[in-house]
Amino acid sequence: MADFIKRTGLEIGPKLASLRGRLVMVGFGSIGQGVLPLLLRHITIDPRRITIFTADEWGRQFAQQSGVADFRRQPLTAANYRGLLGPLLCAGDFLLNLSVDVSSVALIELCLEVGARYLDSCIEPWAGGYVDASRAPAERTNYWLREQTLAIDRRYPRKRSTAVVTHGVNPGLISHFTKRALLNMALDCGAQVTVPATREQWARLARELQIKAIHVAERDSQVSAAPKRPGEFVNTWSVEAFASEGSQPAELGWGTHERAVPACGQAHADGCRAAIYLEQPGVAVRVRSWTPLAGPYHGFLITHAESISIADFLTVFDGPTPIYRPTVHYAYHPCDDAVLSIDEFCGNHYRLQDGRRLLRDDVTEGMDELGVLLCGNPRGVYWFGSRLDIVAARELAPCNNATTLQTAAGVLAGVIWAIENDERGVVEPEAMDFERVLQLALPYLGNVAGVWGDWTPLQGRQRLFAETVDRDDPWQFSNVLVH
Repeated sequence: MADFIKRTGLEIGPKLASLRGRLVMVGFGSIGQGVLPLLLRHITIDPRRITIFTADEWGRQFAQQSGVADFRRQPLTAANYRGLLGPLLCAGDFLLNLSVDVSSVALIELCLEVGARYLDSCIEPWAGGYVDASRAPAERTNYWLREQTLAIDRRYPRKRSTAVVTHGVNPGLISHFTKRALLNMALDCGAQVTVPATREQWARLARELQIKAIHVAERDSQVSAAPKRPGEFVNTWSVEAFASEGSQPAELGWGTHERAVPACGQAHADGCRAAIYLEQPGVAVRVRSWTPLAGPYHGFLITHAESISIADFLTVFDGPTPIYRPTVHYAYHPCDDAVLSIDEFCGNHYRLQDGRRLLRDDVTEGMDELGVLLCGNPRGVYWFGSRLDIVAARELAPCNNATTLQTAAGVLAGVIWAIENDERGVVEPEAMDFERVLQLALPYLGNVAGVWGDWTPLQGRQRLFAETVDRDDPWQFSNVLVH
């Protein structure tokens, strides 16, 4: 371990928590490898008490150099997960799920049964669940997966442990960015506010600030010296996970100010009913958005858990009737090579390319500008988030690019929070202490800033063609959607 630290610059930094039990990691791709050095840096744990389950050999040498000897190339399935994980988990242990194609619901139930802590960065179904044509589109949405996950908590009234769900950067830190942005906006507008203590108070604050839409606005500008080749999917984080979530129906939290559901939009019959889905995959839907450095851009409406949970969290009710809720959705512009990869992927009937390349060590320049864009206040839009470039990312931690380190920061903060807050049951980011989580993550997020802007989705329209737009309310989703 000492030689590894010397070679990579990994410091035995300030210990922020202690885990006396076993840590079991499921999945060891770009995020798993990115977060392991941070866990060892900030959590007191014996690497010999870490077990890794993964579907391939990638990362074995790095894990062994980090002191992790128990590296198992063994994909988890519905048939084998209990037999493999059951003997390793008991009260006080931690299951960190950073995998694809492994049911989050199944792993959470196992952890709650035995009293082990749990965290994932995305709610996943078993392999094929996102694209199973035998299931209704509504049952392939993140809305449906979220409802199944929240139902677990009701089945386990005795809270033996804490299971933090959807806590990377987005979903995850973006929910904490939203709270910080609401407070910053209120202060900038001259309001006298105290930090809300309840969900209802946060929702009323958003309503008072006249927030109609919230974009998870991300522009990844990282590039490699080697351009994308035909038949290759290139990305700055998991290729398989991106293709999977991009193949799901596009989803968005649906605001009470919206006048018309899109022609392909569908509401849900059960659950919180805070969101709708489109009968199109997310990689086939574009939306307009803005970040301070990139300016206006077109992003993909990829389904993400935060689009639903933030919208649900910020709903104001009059009895059972919602009278205020913002529209919330992801507006993702991945790195340029990933955009080309998506175009090829869609053109080939959503069949994933045989060639797959993760941009990490070969990134030559660029950054990931990721934040929350609050829209509707009379003063303008307000963006708050992280701007992390590749140079800073490499200085902060080994085995990361800007995108993976932002996510790893969210995972690290969530793991520490779960250790500090045991026996809470199933917990979404909105129910966590946002100030504590941001305090833990900030050292790895680069330049964290809040910026006002005058952008609206109507800017620049009708320059070349006459378009049908709703000029009475720029924040109608029909203006944001790229037709």
